[in-house]
Amino acid sequence: MDVSSEMIHSLLPLFMVTVLGTGTVAVGIVEGLAESLALVVKVFSGTLSDYLGRRKPLALFGYALGALSKPLFAVASGLGLVIIARLVDRVGKGLRGAPRDALVADITPPHLRGAAFGLRQSLDTVGAFLGPLLAVGLMLLWAGDFRAVFWVAVIPGLMAVALLLFGVQEPAPCPIRTWANPIRRDNLIRLGRSYWWVVGIGSVFTLARFSEAFLVLRAQQSGMLVAFVPLVMVAMNLVYAITAYPFGKFADTVSHNKLLVGGLLALIAADLVLAAAEHWSAVLLGVGFWGLHMGMTQGLLAAMVADTAPSDLRGTAYGLFSLAAGCSILVASTLAGFLWDGLGASATFYAGAIFCVVAILGISLAPVGRAGSAIRDA
Repeated sequence: MDVSSEMIHSLLPLFMVTVLGTGTVAVGIVEGLAESLALVVKVFSGTLSDYLGRRKPLALFGYALGALSKPLFAVASGLGLVIIARLVDRVGKGLRGAPRDALVADITPPHLRGAAFGLRQSLDTVGAFLGPLLAVGLMLLWAGDFRAVFWVAVIPGLMAVALLLFGVQEPAPCPIRTWANPIRRDNLIRLGRSYWWVVGIGSVFTLARFSEAFLVLRAQQSGMLVAFVPLVMVAMNLVYAITAYPFGKFADTVSHNKLLVGGLLALIAADLVLAAAEHWSAVLLGVGFWGLHMGMTQGLLAAMVADTAPSDLRGTAYGLFSLAAGCSILVASTLAGFLWDGLGASATFYAGAIFCVVAILGISLAPVGRAGSAIRDA
């Protein structure tokens, strides 16, 4: 599914700007709305998976919805249909995200959760860099025909749905269970202060890391040929894929908070390099640091949610975490678009670095997360 999605997402900002004639503010708003919607939908899918005690049906429906949204990009003649397609695609992502993560947490021994989520992120990201790579090849083959590439993206999406339907077996639910609303007040209290701290710090992380569509636009500014611009996403996701599993294993043996700070320092380096970049080689260096940050932090945050949430509320916990992050990414991507149009690209990346500093200050005041155990209550 990532091959399918990234074939489109790596080209979509350029398609919107060069073919449909939209501005960068529109790109920021569309990306922010799409990503935040995906994260908000996770609340409902995660809660429903807790209520039903089943993960696979919701994940399957989410993957199917994502696959069926792909043809809409190929036939879009204006911004309206692009927005609809992007939102439908992200609703699908939201429906599958929390149940999938809860399933990973359910079947993984606690002392290996960092490694498990790191491996999931790594394999997930392999598809994310193969997609832009295919997009580059097809753009060169078909002389920049965006719509033809979008049609090809339908195929791997349908393959992903078939693989999940026929190749994945979910463990049987507990035969004795209480049917209750997972988001009742007493259940929210059970999530605890440590969990809510993870939610808060994850939200600030998201403010610091706006939509990756702006990395694509920065590459275009640097003079890179349009057909090669998706290589930016290839470079970022390659670093992400290589580093996610090793850092996931590392997270099982070290303080989580220290590793989070390391990830933020990598993101600051990325922002500073991208803010000053005048050549495409500098842009590639910046996105390399960006990918390193993702590899250090994304699986770790998922493991921290699992560590701090009761097992019967994990779907809800991932959903609420995603809701907070969704609000943050909408604000971050919209702000990035306005800064880009009003003050230039450099201001966008400098603002991201400032939010990183705020996050580091927040972590310095937080409870210490230790390997193999939940973060103790503040």
